[in-house]
Amino acid sequence: MTISSSLSAGVAGLNANATRLATISDNIANSATYGYKRATADFEALVIGGMAGSGTYSAGGVRATTQRLIDENGPLISTSNPLDIAISGRGMLPVTQEAYLNYSGDDRPMLVTTTGSFRTDKDGILKTETGLVLLGWPADADGNVPAYPRDTVTSLEPVKVQVNQQSGDPTTKMNLGVNLPATATEYDADLDPADQIQSLSIEYFGNLGTSESLDVTFTPSEPAASGDPATNTWTMTIKDSASAGAVIGEYTLVFDDSRANGGTLQSVTVVSGGTYNGTDGTIDLTVAGGPIELTIGTIGDQSGLTQLSDSFAPVSITKDGSPVGNLTSVEIDVNGYVTATYDTGFTRTIYQVPLVDVPNPNGLISHSNQTYQVSPQSGSFFLWDAGDGPTGEVIGFTREGSTTDVAGELTNLIQTQRAYSSNAKVIQTVDEMLQETTNIKR
Repeated sequence: MTISSSLSAGVAGLNANATRLATISDNIANSATYGYKRATADFEALVIGGMAGSGTYSAGGVRATTQRLIDENGPLISTSNPLDIAISGRGMLPVTQEAYLNYSGDDRPMLVTTTGSFRTDKDGILKTETGLVLLGWPADADGNVPAYPRDTVTSLEPVKVQVNQQSGDPTTKMNLGVNLPATATEYDADLDPADQIQSLSIEYFGNLGTSESLDVTFTPSEPAASGDPATNTWTMTIKDSASAGAVIGEYTLVFDDSRANGGTLQSVTVVSGGTYNGTDGTIDLTVAGGPIELTIGTIGDQSGLTQLSDSFAPVSITKDGSPVGNLTSVEIDVNGYVTATYDTGFTRTIYQVPLVDVPNPNGLISHSNQTYQVSPQSGSFFLWDAGDGPTGEVIGFTREGSTTDVAGELTNLIQTQRAYSSNAKVIQTVDEMLQETTNIKR
């Protein structure tokens, strides 16, 4: 009976608008919640079939479907914590619940979130106040992140930072830019050849953060007799203090005296020690702790070893490495690399946080604390480097704000209230009509 269908349609309208009111209430309540994704209620008409032109119509009513718009991005809000993290663009951070820390590999369930305020707990693990633990790929001892599988969580680990951690960085590369006096390779009967020897001590850092030194001496070769041309030849001897002063390399250096390349290296001959690579101008030395690459310059290079004028001058001596230092800060960069900084100025990459992406973000299963879980509707996940593929950048000192537009929600609230009242009026009208029908019998 059509009057009964009108009653059912009115009840369906009340239920649908009550559902919409619930989403509006949730959105307004979370208008200040970081990372909150607003929910929407969409109405769909229900049609009960009837023959066209039959002169009767049965109301089907309405059905409400809800959806959380996870792919919407909220505004980015600056903070003072370097490990307040948000995503500028597509992608989500991999996290897990604190309760699953003892699980490993695929046994540890992965959740995703778009923002989080992470701080270290008593064990140095980065997590939020609600117990969400940040996951990442660990770097090796040299700060390099190996290639890990991108379609599985097996290699993801809780990001752990030891606040009282000390670390050193051994020296592996050194650049030697020195000018030798050209006059030292000329004949001079009145000068003791020993006075022409030039010495240089260069500090480097061992594997245990200890300070060691390379002691380098340059001995000139003089002509045999007065009137002979300058030899432009030096013997470079390198000793390692960590090896009890043992000689680890000896090389014969000949400098060019032509107009075009005067003062630059002409040839390097190995007497003992590591080989000289003429392509990049390096010598492979072996100290007590391992190899060091010493750059002296290529043939004809003005920035390496030179022989000019009458003065000995260390022009440019640089090296990597640092002594042992205390951890002072931890930050995350736009590519998701977590970097530890020490009070000696040494920095090291300790983790890389990938970004999780799925084909349909709105198909993710919503959980509390603005976390989501992969579902058949969202599609399979893939772990991207931040800034690669479809994903955006990782932004530190930042939180993502709520996507709720309070003004828009209040407007929807007024519309929902009016629609609810109208459906209640339909039920009231149907009730009056049914009352009139029952009064026919009286």
